[in-house]
Amino acid sequence: MKKLPQQLVLFIYAAIIILPFSMVLFATFKTTPELYKNPLGMPESWSFANYQDLFLKESMVTYFMNSVIVTGVSVVCIIFFASLIAYAIIRMPKKAGLALFGFFVVGMMVPTQVNMIPIYLLVNKLGMLDTLRGVIFVSIGFLIPIAVFILTGFMKTLPDGLIEAAKIDGASEWQTYLRVVMPLSLPSVATVVIFAFVIVWNDLLYPLLLLKSSEVKTLPIALLDFQGQYLTNYPMIFAGVIIASIPMIVAYVFLQRYFVAGMTAGSVKG
Repeated sequence: MKKLPQQLVLFIYAAIIILPFSMVLFATFKTTPELYKNPLGMPESWSFANYQDLFLKESMVTYFMNSVIVTGVSVVCIIFFASLIAYAIIRMPKKAGLALFGFFVVGMMVPTQVNMIPIYLLVNKLGMLDTLRGVIFVSIGFLIPIAVFILTGFMKTLPDGLIEAAKIDGASEWQTYLRVVMPLSLPSVATVVIFAFVIVWNDLLYPLLLLKSSEVKTLPIALLDFQGQYLTNYPMIFAGVIIASIPMIVAYVFLQRYFVAGMTAGSVKG
């Protein structure tokens, strides 16, 4: 069997991605009866009522900003602490660095659901229950192991001569980290940023576990409010999904070049 032309394969792949997205997008301009009547067709009349209701009646701005705060602070802290740990691992003696690296790898093996009760009790004891600080605290702890794993794998590929040259020039460990290692590690940093951003932004488990008040709800929890016992407002849910997807799409578009480089840069020792 002859191989399919590359253009045809790309077209099929694009159709698989675009068609479901288009159906969801068109559904946001429909009413609930119209969606049930014609779920796959175009809207009879294009209406922005669902988007207007989200921002005027459902406090979507508050939920959106809560998600921005939780995600932004979490990602910044994850990058800062994980990059420092990764740099320490590559600079430590081999056995000590390997032991520290293994400690974080073990952290990746523990299922999230196993930690639910201990995390709830810890956050409650720290007085951060029903606060954005509690979700941020848990998100950082949950994602640091995988961030350390990715960043360490990349930093190990950096030539030792560059770091030694910086030391010879009189640079301190902090200066070497900031001016040499981090600029060269941008591909892996971008990979971690996108990965952590998507996980925290879409996280439902920990906000649902730790947040109770409507003032601190994040977007994933807010979207659950549109699902009732007897009727679900799917057009409103789809509108919320579209809004929630925009930051992820923007982040990937701007970091795409670094993300692709970061996925392959650590595979071969330079």
